[in-house]
Amino acid sequence: GFSVAQAVTKEFPAADYRQVLVCCGPGNNGGDGLVAARHLHHFGYEPIIYYPKQPKKDLYTRLTKQCTNLRIPLVDISQAQSQSFDLIVDAIFGFSFLGDIRDPFQDVMTLLATTKIPTVAVDVPSGWNVEQGDVNQLGYQPTMLVSLTAPKLCARSFKGKYHYLGGRFVTPTFAEQYGLHLPPYPGSDQCVRLS
Repeated sequence: GFSVAQAVTKEFPAADYRQVLVCCGPGNNGGDGLVAARHLHHFGYEPIIYYPKQPKKDLYTRLTKQCTNLRIPLVDISQAQSQSFDLIVDAIFGFSFLGDIRDPFQDVMTLLATTKIPTVAVDVPSGWNVEQGDVNQLGYQPTMLVSLTAPKLCARSFKGKYHYLGGRFVTPTFAEQYGLHLPPYPGSDQCVRLS
């Protein structure tokens, strides 16, 4: 989540992209979205969270509480559709997504596929197959993709403007074991631009 927020600051400065809708799903990708929202708040943005299917697990409850303690509002889909935003963060579905888009996420997926507002996808654009990309032909192509740990195969189908890698925690042993060729991270950054 922190690396996502940091990547956002590099291409979408708060002075120009203050109002951010953060769309969160029920799994780890949604947790990354909650963490990103918290850090975006600290970086001077005004995030609003759309989180329609909140899991009962303690981790997600605590992440949500951290956001509400910062007075980051949680909204429903009608509120999300009726407000104007400068940027949308897509943290709905991650690499384990399979199948069709179901309620309550159909409306927000339509929003992502049709909006003219810049969008930032966390790890895998929502609705995409982790290996094959937009196999459901949603027509969703984010402006920025922040791959976490390492780019997934679906990143080959990414045609947006900015591709970042986040998660500066991969050890050399892990990278060698999985044949990962990751770029160095500059300075103290937690993200690095790939394209």
